[in-house]
Amino acid sequence: MLKIGVIGAGHLGKFHLNNWTEIDGVEVTGFYDTDEANCKAVSEKYKIKNFTDAEELMEACDAIDIVAPTTFHFEWCALALRKGKHVFVEKPLTNTMDEAKALLKLAKESNVKFQVGHIERFNPAFIALKEYTLEPMFIEVHRLAQFNPRGTDVSVILDLMIHDIDIILHLVKSNVNYISANGVAVLSDTPDIANVRIEFDNGCVANLTSSRISMKKMRKMRLFQKDAYIGIDFLDKKAEIIKQNIPGDKDVFTFDIETNKGKKTVAIASPLIEDTNAMKQELIAFKDAIVNNTETVVTVVDGFRAMEVAHQILEKIASQEQS
Repeated sequence: MLKIGVIGAGHLGKFHLNNWTEIDGVEVTGFYDTDEANCKAVSEKYKIKNFTDAEELMEACDAIDIVAPTTFHFEWCALALRKGKHVFVEKPLTNTMDEAKALLKLAKESNVKFQVGHIERFNPAFIALKEYTLEPMFIEVHRLAQFNPRGTDVSVILDLMIHDIDIILHLVKSNVNYISANGVAVLSDTPDIANVRIEFDNGCVANLTSSRISMKKMRKMRLFQKDAYIGIDFLDKKAEIIKQNIPGDKDVFTFDIETNKGKKTVAIASPLIEDTNAMKQELIAFKDAIVNNTETVVTVVDGFRAMEVAHQILEKIASQEQS
């Protein structure tokens, strides 16, 4: 039985606790949080022990799930790693790049499993495309959210856009060549809306727009590649593929179009989307990596790379403000 401890029992931490209690092969040893009133309520609701000392919790566990505010990620991750505990930490990896570099080094030296909570990797709409070859050369992303004071301790880049940065870096097997970015702080002290263009060495271009001051929610990514268009709706959990028809394609709707090179048959496919809980799936994947001694789905290197690009974007926005 894998013993799990959770640090941070706030809004998101409660979801983690709830999911952990439903996962086979796991014992939730306890949790740590600094809000005494919240601790009492959580302990009573989930019948889980509240530890008043984080180190004591770590000593009693095999793995630690860190759902504390980003400013505390480095402190708790480093402590857990030094104690030889497996670590799951919510995105972003850390608050600063210096912290991220130090944590990357420590994680590699610790020889434990480390997973970063980039939950969209487990979104059923994205998982449904795993059988398809995704080699995008142009990517368009819109991630819009209504304003919520919770989470404004970091910019919209580290709050929302980093989800899409991680997905894009996972899909595009090439180094970043150039980044241009604009952002505006509207209701908080950091950018609340941003538009970014990322150019890769292989010629791929990604345009990303993220906002946390929108009237409606949207989480869509569109991939364009040779002979195919792929649309992913992370919010409504839908996916569609429009491509040149290949003889033998199953479960597709086809129609013919006339081009300068003659008639082409186009196929439209709607992959089957399984109704799964993405958060539960990412926690199960973390548990499985520990039990089976395999690499985590979203590694500490993945988390570092996403943070690295996110901070390059923030630097570009800062330079625009100063000019």
